[in-house]
This record gives sequence, structure tokens and C-alpha cells, in this order.
Amino acid sequence: MRPFEYERAADAAGALATIVRPGTAFLAGGTNLVDLMKLGVATPDRLVDLSGLPYAEVEPIGGGGLRIGALVSNSDLATHDGVRSRYPAVAQAVLAGASGQLRNRATVGGNLLQRTRCRYFQDLTKACNKRAPGSGCDARDGEHHDLAILGASPQCIATNPSDLAVALSIVDASVHYIGPHGPAAVSVHDLFRRPGERPDRDTNLPPGSLVTAVVLPECPLAGGSRYRKVRDRASYAFAAGSIAAALDVRDGRVHDVRVAWGAVAHLPWRAWALERALRGARAVPESYARAAETELASAKPLRDNEYKIRLLRNLTVELLGEMTP
Repeated sequence: MRPFEYERAADAAGALATIVRPGTAFLAGGTNLVDLMKLGVATPDRLVDLSGLPYAEVEPIGGGGLRIGALVSNSDLATHDGVRSRYPAVAQAVLAGASGQLRNRATVGGNLLQRTRCRYFQDLTKACNKRAPGSGCDARDGEHHDLAILGASPQCIATNPSDLAVALSIVDASVHYIGPHGPAAVSVHDLFRRPGERPDRDTNLPPGSLVTAVVLPECPLAGGSRYRKVRDRASYAFAAGSIAAALDVRDGRVHDVRVAWGAVAHLPWRAWALERALRGARAVPESYARAAETELASAKPLRDNEYKIRLLRNLTVELLGEMTP
């Protein structure tokens, strides 16, 4: 690991004043950044520790929602009574995301801003447009069984590794931050970017922004939400495919539904076409399968990841079937 400077931010203003200096990076739990530094993928000259800032609480907000500080640990988020009772998919996603030791250190803000776990991004001997723009993408002809089938580009087929982001997508969460022009917020749907020609840019946050909170709006449908994850092994591992869902069935028909998929794109993939196809449809497995196939019509798998199409369809049918009264 290269030598670097370290300092603790006393307040948000101090942190923002420091981050504008070239080669500076924010440090929260460090569960992703420190790994990348060890690999030589991230090479900051200076780390600014945010752990002393006042963003480590979960607070109720008007209208019945919750404001989750960016420094709330994943463990505290998953065990919070309000999250477990009103947004169970969020709690389930966090518990599926890592080992207990990592959840104790990892933060909500860091979870959303973590970099891809694509092995080509993490290997300095491989071509990776996300790590080194213009160098190419060795993953396309290499080992890509766990990479993207939706929303990718010729430049990059990496996937977003966050379980939490998938669950936040179905409750229309917003991410609050302090940017160059002061406090602002962005919908979780607009936070992440598709790779396009600039896969090195993961989010739409302005450079030097400080994430302060995630806000979960009131969402009665989320009270019965669920999260399910498929991975190569039952213990701590990143997803091969995952789903967060909420379902409201009345008189045998789908009154409302929300579905998001994980591990298939650069961002949590909100299944808007699936949702449109299901509203008003009979709440039966055949409807769920057809709706999933509608969403998956735009998938562009490569040699070794076509299985994800069947996996997502089956996950959707299984989970929605279990949620059907």
C-alpha cells in the first residue's frame, strides 16, 4: 500500500474544504476503499475520516418515513425496529449483504458508493474502462458469468454490488448530500449511472459531494416487502441475482407491485415494464412469468451469463408467488 496522509474531519464544512484537494478521498467504514487501496486500484494521497460527523442516527420524519444517516452502520440499520417493521426488504437486503464483522463497520453511505466487485476492475493487469478509461474491457471475452445483462454498454459490463440499493429502489428512497452548491437530494433511481461511454463514473453526484443521509418516504406497500438473493455459496458472497419486491393483491388481481433486481446491471434495476404489465393482471404464476419476460426482453447476455435471464424470471415467479395471499 502506498503511503498516505490521514486526518479526521471535525465538521462537514471542514470535510468539504479538504476533499477539493487533488488526491483526497473520504473514509467512512473503509470496508471497500481499504481493500481497493491494498490492491492498488485506489491510490489516494490523503484520507479524510468522516466517522466523527453527526450522521449516525435513524430518525423519524414527517409523513411516516425515516431519515437514515449516512454513517449508520449496516448492522444498526438491519436491526432498527422501524426499518424491520415498515421496510423489511431493506433490513433483509442488508443482512444478506456481508458478514457480521463487515456489517458492523460498513456504513449506509459507503454501501451505496462502493465500487464494483468485477474481477477485471480489481486486477491491475487487466484492461478495464471503469478503472482506466480507454483501456478496453477484458471481461467481455473473459470470465463474465456474474456480470451485467441489462443496461450495459460495449465499454463495460460490470454490476453494482449493493444489496441495499436494490431494496431502496422499491421504496423510492432519496439520497441527500452536500455538494458544491450546498445541500441537495437525488432519487435513488437517478443516483447511479449506466456505463455508456463513461463507465468510470458510477454516480451522478457532483465531484466532491458528501452524502449525509438516505430518506425512506412513507410507503405502506413496503410493510410486506421482501428481499431474496441467489449467490454461488450460501455464506457471505456477492449476488448472482437478487430481487426486492412488494405486492398488493385484491380480489385475485394485482392492485400494485414494485420489483427491483440486483447483480444484473450497473445500477439497481427497477423493473418498470414488469410492474406495468402486472397491474390489473391476475395474481398467478403465469402472469408473473410473462411480466418478467417483458422486462427481460431488452437483456443482452454474453457467452456465460445467459442463465441470469432464467434466474431472474424464476426468482420473480417464486417470490411474488410466496407473497400472494
